[in-house]
Amino acid sequence: MAQKVHPYIPNMVPEVQAEMLKVIGAESIMELYSCIPEELQLKEALVLPPALTEYELRRHIEGILGKNTSTKEYINFLGAGCWQHFIPAVCDEINQRSEFLTAYAGEPYEDHGRFQALFEYQSLVAELVDMDVVNVPTFDWGQAAATAIRMAARITGRKKVLLARTVAPERSKIIINYGTPQLEFEFVQFDTTSGAMDLGDLQSKLTEDVAAVYFENPSYLGFIEAQGLEISKLLKANGSLMVVGVDPISLGVLAPPSHYGADIVCGDLQPLGMHMNYSGGQAGFIASRNEEKFVHEYPSRLFGIVPTVKEGEYGFGDVAYERTSFAQREKGKESVGTQTALWGITAGVYLALLGPDGMQEVGQTIMQNSQYAVQQLNQIEGVKGSRLDSPFFKEFIVDFNQTGCTVEQINQRLLEKKVFGGKDLSQEFPEFGQSALFCVTEVHTKEDIDHLVQSIQEILTK
Repeated sequence: MAQKVHPYIPNMVPEVQAEMLKVIGAESIMELYSCIPEELQLKEALVLPPALTEYELRRHIEGILGKNTSTKEYINFLGAGCWQHFIPAVCDEINQRSEFLTAYAGEPYEDHGRFQALFEYQSLVAELVDMDVVNVPTFDWGQAAATAIRMAARITGRKKVLLARTVAPERSKIIINYGTPQLEFEFVQFDTTSGAMDLGDLQSKLTEDVAAVYFENPSYLGFIEAQGLEISKLLKANGSLMVVGVDPISLGVLAPPSHYGADIVCGDLQPLGMHMNYSGGQAGFIASRNEEKFVHEYPSRLFGIVPTVKEGEYGFGDVAYERTSFAQREKGKESVGTQTALWGITAGVYLALLGPDGMQEVGQTIMQNSQYAVQQLNQIEGVKGSRLDSPFFKEFIVDFNQTGCTVEQINQRLLEKKVFGGKDLSQEFPEFGQSALFCVTEVHTKEDIDHLVQSIQEILTK
């Protein structure tokens, strides 16, 4: 049977394939897949549909996307790792410029401001978290946390890591996946009344082989962990490092983790100027003190500023490039990519635009809105607006256990009222029963919150 040449798959012309195989010394294409077990190989021919024209393809994709219901149509109270924040127009304007969009990574000889833009981003995030060194972004918060923990393990030479059980479950899976089999992981329990880490459980698990403890603040469950200094003292006495994950948009009103003893800070950049996307549109950061033992364990790029031979002129370039996976290749500590560097530039634009006063204003608005939402939800019979008695930032657990309804039922009915409800926690945290994680940010108006409360009231009274 003659091989079909598909226009969207390169190098399908038989002559081209034969030439490529000859160069690499392979007899056939299937030889390249010899490492894949026989039972996993597709035996029959892969029949691809006829190629669509560009217009037909666009129409097809737009038809699929048109089936979605977006947060422009419905009011959204979902968070849990991807949050709806206001995106200033200038963020999109800058990150769509061709010198950034299509060339956000490269070398100095072809640079048109990328290195400076990333240096400025690093400087702004460093100021926000009150640390000295910030890397070019990772893929997401999960990778940032996993990489930060692996850095801590290499610095201490230890192999055990303690994770707060209130860490986002999906993030925990990423961390464990990245660390296995070199590292061993164990969870530290929490107080189900406040959400705070159980310090007794922590102390009992702090053995001499513990490299680091990782927790998040604000946590995945929304509460603010107020025991940072106590945790830090326990870790320092044990020679372990403290790695803290943070939502950076909270730092306009909350103290950064460096102020209560964090050795490495990481987190998600998505709140800083990035639209919500179904996959993609995520980026993470890592920050530390400017100490050699930390700097040399970063696998990703760091940009610095140096004077040039011309007095008063400065240049931007890689710091200690030889420690990166780009330089070490297969011998690198960890393989990292560059595609999220564009989101670093975006976060830099956001932070530069808002400045300290703007970040404080956003943080205050979020806290006022979330507090109002909890107060109003508490007025509904059988509903507890905040399941935990600790302070919270933009996310909080709403307890529906006394209503006789499941979160799934309530969320399904909320869709009829054009509302995306909170994330059902019944599977991830069964100890909370029928509870949901709601998120309120600066984009929510009083009318939005009142509509949510009224909708839940109507659902529970029918």
